[in-house]
Amino acid sequence: MKNLLLFLLPVLLFSCKKEFNTSIVPADLKKVFAKHGGINTWSKMKTLSFNKGKEVHTVDLQTRKAVINLPEYSLGYNGKEVWLHEDVKGVYKGNPLFYYNLYFYFYAMPFVLADDGIIYNKVKDLEFNGKMYSGYKISYKDNVGTSPDDNYIVYYNPETYKMEWLAYTVTFKTKTPNNSYKYIKYNKWENVEGLLLPKEIVWYQKNDKGVLEKKARPIVEFSLPLLSDGKLADSFFEKPI
Repeated sequence: MKNLLLFLLPVLLFSCKKEFNTSIVPADLKKVFAKHGGINTWSKMKTLSFNKGKEVHTVDLQTRKAVINLPEYSLGYNGKEVWLHEDVKGVYKGNPLFYYNLYFYFYAMPFVLADDGIIYNKVKDLEFNGKMYSGYKISYKDNVGTSPDDNYIVYYNPETYKMEWLAYTVTFKTKTPNNSYKYIKYNKWENVEGLLLPKEIVWYQKNDKGVLEKKARPIVEFSLPLLSDGKLADSFFEKPI
């Protein structure tokens, strides 16, 4: 788990409000959100759950409280602090603060890119296998989340407006802005309660010639998705006694 974390996106939006100010969203990105089911549909949902291997991720979409359950340990965010509970001390090798909502953020694309405090800028198209993908850079206002210097680029098919790629930088450890982007290809999507959510994502990197190549790491598959307009009790997100 520790090695995996080095490649991944930092914790975001730790304490900011989860609002959707679509008036500032560029028209093309609004079409991307619409293609994936629409911000209005997303904003009505209160609970999201999905599996990533043995991990069961559950998130309160309104507060971003979260829990990840595994047989050996669990970790989460109760609205005040990030916690870790282990059956055997030391079994978890990662950083709970970094990881507790990491895959939620990947999984909730593109809708989390309409959160409050975002700045949008059009960027140069991304080329892959002779096809061009249109993109928007997403950056954050000062003091938004624990890593406001992170940048993200969502790339979409300009014909279908379906999201195809995510590029992102990592500043969780260094706290220093950089332009070293990592790339995720969103290979497969599935319809969950009227919303398109990812079923499979794959990491890529650019070689010395600037060409995207698949990284030598496992494909990440998501399963057992659940979206609900019902809210879980606050106690669900507390650390087990």
